[in-house]
Amino acid sequence: MKSRNLVLLIIVAAVLLLGGCGCSGYNNMVNLDENVKTKWANVQSDYQRRADLIPNLVNTVKGAANFEQETLTKVIEARAKATSVNINAGDLNPETMAQFQQAQGELSGALSRLLVSVERYPELKANQNFLDLQKQLEGTENRIKVSRNDFNTAVQGYNQVVRRFPNNLFAGMFGFAQRQAFQADAGAERAPQVNF
Repeated sequence: MKSRNLVLLIIVAAVLLLGGCGCSGYNNMVNLDENVKTKWANVQSDYQRRADLIPNLVNTVKGAANFEQETLTKVIEARAKATSVNINAGDLNPETMAQFQQAQGELSGALSRLLVSVERYPELKANQNFLDLQKQLEGTENRIKVSRNDFNTAVQGYNQVVRRFPNNLFAGMFGFAQRQAFQADAGAERAPQVNF
């Protein structure tokens, strides 16, 4: 009889211990998941800010005589593609992240080509509206970098908790899968060549 009570006591203690760990782990995973979603929303907000600046930049540049129309068209097309790729924070997997990063990378490349081609237009480089927009765009690029870093830090913290024992036992049951962080673009390890 005493051994049966001891076994029952051990089982009850184990259930309470696992239940407590499960509740605590679950709540922690919920908090970290919400943090990842908030950081992702900040990333999207900063990319949207950049997208919102582009029409003003393009219209200012259009005013310059004989400006390359093809360059402007590529910026407009890249912006349209980048703003059409929307990813829910719950769908951050390698495929969707690659799609998002590719669209944003194309826009970054088109903007870079636009800003390089502006160098041939002294009247545009002296235009105060253009200079103000260029500064805002540079500031936004810095915001994007900070937001991406904050997002990656949040993803790292979330992934560490989801993968640790005993949380990993509960994570799968409750739908907490690892999240994908931002990766460097292909070829980013090579410094760009500048020729004068």
